[in-house]
Amino acid sequence: MNEYEQSNPSDPGRRKFLIKMGSSAAVTVLTGGASPRHDEPQAAVADRPDIQGAVPITLRINGKDHHLRIDPRTTLLDCIREVVAFTGTKKGCDHGQCGACTVHVNGRRVNSCLSLALMHDGEEITTIEGLRTPDSLHPMQAAFLAHDGYQCGYCTSGQIMSAVALLKEPCGPTDADVKEFMSGNICRCGAYQNIVAAIQQVRKPS
Repeated sequence: MNEYEQSNPSDPGRRKFLIKMGSSAAVTVLTGGASPRHDEPQAAVADRPDIQGAVPITLRINGKDHHLRIDPRTTLLDCIREVVAFTGTKKGCDHGQCGACTVHVNGRRVNSCLSLALMHDGEEITTIEGLRTPDSLHPMQAAFLAHDGYQCGYCTSGQIMSAVALLKEPCGPTDADVKEFMSGNICRCGAYQNIVAAIQQVRKPS
């Protein structure tokens, strides 16, 4: 019996509520939260046409074209987060060392903090919000949930994006191979064992 049950064992409704809220929080972590409503104006400063030296760019993110005007020095990470408002992609070190900002560009994983947005004009970009379908999680997201492959959740979107890319890369079959291919993604909570287990589940379905 856990502490919540001990505090009020006669209230099953409270237990159900806590379980439901915990599950909802986990899904939010794994999917990057709700996608922005593109019928509403974005509040980002970088998309204002009055920025000196602003240039036009079209970013195709999660299957949708975004026609923007940005400062040419804007990184892909800042454009995704601050302009298009897909905040599931996280800013960690901002130096390409932690992997929290990992996205896919034309199917390959990229540290978005190290790329200028202008370099990806017209290319296919996928963020954590673009992995799931309206009806279900991506198998990798579901595996992370099943294996508790997250703790604080800050690195989780980058971990999942790298893990999905790994499925198409020449990674060997062992856990050590997976660890090597995932070495660019840091988890300060230390959930590495569970992350590897989640990846291997998707790679070797039973």
